[in-house]
Amino acid sequence: MELIFLGTSAGVPTRARNVTSLVLDLQHPTRPGVWLFDCGEGTQQQLLRTAFHPGKLDKIFITHLHGDHLFGLPGLLCSRSMAGNAAPLTLYGPAGLAEFVETALRLSGSWTDYPLEIIEIREGVVLDDGFYKVTARALNHPVECYGYRIEEADKPGALDAAALIADGIRPGPLFQALKRGETVMLEDGREVNGKDYLSAPLPGKKLAIFGDTAPCPAAMALASGVDLMVHEATLETAMEEKANSRGHSSTRQAALLAHDAGVGELIITHVSSRYDAKGGEALLAECRAHFARTRLADDFARFHL
Repeated sequence: MELIFLGTSAGVPTRARNVTSLVLDLQHPTRPGVWLFDCGEGTQQQLLRTAFHPGKLDKIFITHLHGDHLFGLPGLLCSRSMAGNAAPLTLYGPAGLAEFVETALRLSGSWTDYPLEIIEIREGVVLDDGFYKVTARALNHPVECYGYRIEEADKPGALDAAALIADGIRPGPLFQALKRGETVMLEDGREVNGKDYLSAPLPGKKLAIFGDTAPCPAAMALASGVDLMVHEATLETAMEEKANSRGHSSTRQAALLAHDAGVGELIITHVSSRYDAKGGEALLAECRAHFARTRLADDFARFHL
């Protein structure tokens, strides 16, 4: 997987940061896909500076309906249609998302020429296609807001070809079936179970992408044991009370969650417009004082899992 940040500012854009949006490129060999998380104003303009375009998107996940996470969506949907892309698109988000999209399209005389499905979510599993499971958890924000936990299915273990050959099983088309863990019948009448020749499955990647939130119990369920956590760090520790009163987290709170949840790496984003580049470095230092494996996302930053 690869994460590409299109916008990392909180509330309003700045000269260096656009408002919130994030691309997740699955890069799966048999289930490729490009997902978008949130779609603040100007997201499609940010996409133009990457290798992606609206037609590549097959799913969009909205955390909540505040404008800095949503106002870019109608324009992106229309541009995708005007480009002649007929591939289906599914939107996931809180109650009210369908009304927002339908009203914006209707009042502007716009439409989509591709299948568009809008799924208004509640807590729980919102997607499970056998390759990826996405679970939503309600967060602590003034409006209904969710975080998403994305879990890749475990990959089959490697086939022990040497052991098969040693047991008199010659390489050939049967190896593919055995690699899938199937049982096959040999010409000599023997039944061979592929699972007996596979190493342990390789754990799939796990990541958590948070919407805006003050600390809350659901955060641990979202983040526990993930390889990578994307979390807001809107304000510095000294302004923690102000951050929490508005449904946001401080640097310290984001880092402590990462530590307590046992995550592999923390990426902080959603930086208040009060901070310039030097201020951003100070935010990062505050996080690293509690959780060393922290990085700060800038617009167009890319992170591999």
